[in-house]
Amino acid sequence: MTPAAWMPAPAAASLWAATARPAPDCPPLDRDVQADAVVVGAGYTGLSAALHLAEAGIAPVVIEAEQPGWGASGRNGGVVSSKFRLSFPDIAARHGMAVAARMHALGHEAVDLVEELIATHGIADAGFVRTGRVKAAHSAAALAHALAEAEWQRHELGDGSATALSAAEVAEETGSGAFVGGVRETGSGGLHPLNYLRGLADAARRAGIPVHGATPALAIRQDGAGVLVDTPSGTVRARQAILATNGYSWRGAATDALRRRLVPFRSAIVATEPLSHNLAAAIMPTRRTCGETRRMMRWFRMVDDRVVFGGRGAFGKDDSPAAFRALERAMVGIFPALADVPVAFRWSGLVAMTMDAVPHVGRLDDRILFAAGYNGAGVAMASLMGRYLARFAQGEQPEMGLLDAARLGPVPFHSLREPAVRLVAGWYQFLDTIGR
Repeated sequence: MTPAAWMPAPAAASLWAATARPAPDCPPLDRDVQADAVVVGAGYTGLSAALHLAEAGIAPVVIEAEQPGWGASGRNGGVVSSKFRLSFPDIAARHGMAVAARMHALGHEAVDLVEELIATHGIADAGFVRTGRVKAAHSAAALAHALAEAEWQRHELGDGSATALSAAEVAEETGSGAFVGGVRETGSGGLHPLNYLRGLADAARRAGIPVHGATPALAIRQDGAGVLVDTPSGTVRARQAILATNGYSWRGAATDALRRRLVPFRSAIVATEPLSHNLAAAIMPTRRTCGETRRMMRWFRMVDDRVVFGGRGAFGKDDSPAAFRALERAMVGIFPALADVPVAFRWSGLVAMTMDAVPHVGRLDDRILFAAGYNGAGVAMASLMGRYLARFAQGEQPEMGLLDAARLGPVPFHSLREPAVRLVAGWYQFLDTIGR
């Protein structure tokens, strides 16, 4: 791929796009500009970084290949959680209690920051509510593991936010009899992800931060003590660059260094038509967000009397109708009463997976910073990584636990990553099927 090459963007229809506040006016960059920092990507990470940079007196410019929220920040499920893909007991066993405690603190700081950003910038239509979350166990072994994890967190971290649920209690919470029990967790919640993103973009523009849509970064070059970022109609000169492209880092040569460190994985979501009053009252009546314990996890929540149901979609960067069909079958399997309810929206987006299942933040070199690899749980964490990118840009060295950028190396045999993901995912699906 030549530095000027750029991948075309397919259209994406979603419930969020159909119900969002108007998109902010973010015209393309049409001239050469100069800034203290150039942020590549106008998702949660990039806009949070820009807002925090501006608060610190560092003048940023944000460039976005499409429009703010076009990528994962506008396509995700809107679940706001303090969790990582790795459990805290596993982190402690492998890396020690101090690291587990720091990761636990970062997770909760991330959720708190989402609430803070919404309040500070008046993004009421994000609709963020800390409803809590139900982890619904699909097998006795999974239930035992979830209960043991909750007890470990209470005893070792002083976190008593998780409560054990019987099968009957999970059925009351979810409206489904498909589970053997579970855990109810407080503190997490849900929001309208695109309204949250567009609210951040509007806040950035009110703060005087230039945000340019339809402005892909074609190349990043070192120049003296700074960097030059080439775009189709202008160049940004800055002291530092922040790469905030996450699962879409493969789309241009300017972010090739990140592309080789991430594995793209498509996450698919469907949303039903509004349910009847009786059915809406019976399914997820507490309106908590819910997730399964399967390795190929599926999650679900109620939004405006619609069931929004998500899970892993097609492997790699291309979508698949078969993935949506499988997702809809899974939804009806959990909620048989939805068999005759039409699906109104089907959409997907790319998750950036890492080999160690956690995101990373910090420096690629003395002029380029990045945050990426949210592994499908990025609403809160991507927002938080923007805060820490601003701190790194100011020369600080915050303690990031397992999220340290130095831990994220190139994916071995990167060209084979998609066949390898298919193989691992197939094995996980087999284990889920036999209840392991």
